[in-house]
Amino acid sequence: MGVRIAFIAALLLTGCENVGIAPNPAGAEAAARGRVAAERLGCGACHVIPGIWPAGTSGPSLENFRHRAAIAGRYANRPDRLADFLLDPSETAMPRQPMSARDAADIAAFLHSAPQSANAR
Repeated sequence: MGVRIAFIAALLLTGCENVGIAPNPAGAEAAARGRVAAERLGCGACHVIPGIWPAGTSGPSLENFRHRAAIAGRYANRPDRLADFLLDPSETAMPRQPMSARDAADIAAFLHSAPQSANAR
């Protein structure tokens, strides 16, 4: 019995390693293209996006977006799901934007790689 408890304790302790959040696999090039696409498509007209002008307020702020649990309150906040949402924001207040699948993936990479702002909660 004592060996079993020691084994379980060892398993539990090895599972406590702090592995952190996995980095965005898209890379810096995709994020840089995403910033350009967000500017070109005028995303800042409705959203506050760090480093993007203007800073609109009709849509939700996208500061610290990568730390949110959900996209539009309904989808898991992952870059692939965000790209899908950007291409088809049906049943939300966000209007559909004329963007390619690459634009959407790059904007998702940009929002998921943006540094956390000082306003983080």
